[in-house]
Amino acid sequence: MKGVFHTDRLIMKILKPKDAKLVLDYLIRNEGFLKEWETDRPSDYYTLAHQRKLLKRDFQRYQEGLILRLWIFEKKNPKKVIGTIALDNIVRGPFLSSFVGYRLDKDHINKGYTTEALGELIRIAFKDLGLHRLEANIMPRNKRSLRVVEKLGFVNEGTSKDYLKINQKWEDHIHMVLLNKDL
Repeated sequence: MKGVFHTDRLIMKILKPKDAKLVLDYLIRNEGFLKEWETDRPSDYYTLAHQRKLLKRDFQRYQEGLILRLWIFEKKNPKKVIGTIALDNIVRGPFLSSFVGYRLDKDHINKGYTTEALGELIRIAFKDLGLHRLEANIMPRNKRSLRVVEKLGFVNEGTSKDYLKINQKWEDHIHMVLLNKDL
């Protein structure tokens, strides 16, 4: 599978350890904004060494068919990461499923970029990878994220109580699912 994908306004691509500075810049710019939605980070998370290690792990897992993490760039500014989107925990066999995750730069929300990127990721998951089921777990208060998946056809399959620990607190998540009707 190719490592670069294009939408009308975005470039989405797999990054390697040599790209850690681009990722670190994005994370530092958005540390406060993303903190509300993400798990606690290790003390060295905001270092080049740690980001290189994560990119290396992601690339190895990509080669094993377990993950597809794409970093998002605007076509008009292709040297600055504005987000990431991923198929994680890809399971083959009779399940053919993956979790979906995404995050976007605080200065680029409400422009339709997440919807555009997720639409392309769905195409990749269903057409290129032949997956049957995509799952997104979203905190009930994250209304923007819920709107994104609803626009793209995900349906609510219920609430998972105390699903994930965010900022030292167990948070409920709404379990949103999209099925590939062509399989």
